[in-house]
This record gives sequence, C-alpha cells and structure tokens, in this order.
Amino acid sequence: MIGHGYFGFGWLIVAVLDIYAIIKIAQSNAEPIWKAIWIVVVLALPVLGLVLWFLFGPKG
Repeated sequence: MIGHGYFGFGWLIVAVLDIYAIIKIAQSNAEPIWKAIWIVVVLALPVLGLVLWFLFGPKG
C-alpha cells in the first residue's frame, strides 16, 4: 500500500511536466506541423515523449 502512493505522486509529477512541455511546444517558433507532432508524442508517450522533447524538441 505504501508504494502505491509514491506511484501516484510520480505520475502527478509526469503530468505536470507534460503540461509544461506542451505549453513550451505551443509557444515555440517551430512550424505548426512540428508543434502538433511533438504534442501528440508527449501525450501518447508521457514519460518517453517528455524525455525525447527535452533532448530533441524545438528550442525557441
């Protein structure tokens, strides 16, 4: 039972970071199609998408 609470808190952190990533993607100067692709990746793969966006996503 104790581990379950930490698991839920971890997903809360991931959700907050995903929302942050989506906002930064939307505010970037990237082409609209790339913004849409990155948002879909972050939503479809919450943890991996976040890592990929951090490493390879639009920077401006």
